[in-house]
Amino acid sequence: MRAALAEAEAAAAEDEVPVGCVVVHEGRIVGRGHNRTETLKDPTAHAEIIAIGAAATSLENWRLSGATVYVTIEPCLMCAGALVLARPDLVVYGARDPKVWLPGLAVRHCRGQPAQPRTEGGRGRAGGGDSGYPEAVL
Repeated sequence: MRAALAEAEAAAAEDEVPVGCVVVHEGRIVGRGHNRTETLKDPTAHAEIIAIGAAATSLENWRLSGATVYVTIEPCLMCAGALVLARPDLVVYGARDPKVWLPGLAVRHCRGQPAQPRTEGGRGRAGGGDSGYPEAVL
């Protein structure tokens, strides 16, 4: 999660929404990304999309079986759909997104799919105890 938080800080430094994501496979980071929607003028350039694309390239496989995805905030519906398709074993997010029009919808979407990744997240769970650190960064 620390690497994902570093990506979020990189996004903030670029005047982007501070969201970061990393994909870990067999103990090493195989994909990383942060929001770049403003920089690239691309509405799909979310941290998760960039990170899972980089991981797929690194692993030479679009299926991210055996991988864990760490993202600093609850994935939006678009990113949740991409995560379902990428098939990581686990998605861990650091904080719920209070701006989501239906909080928890993306996670429920992931959990309702046949090839669903497991999800864990919310206040403090992925951020190291009850520190609230992901919320403080965001």
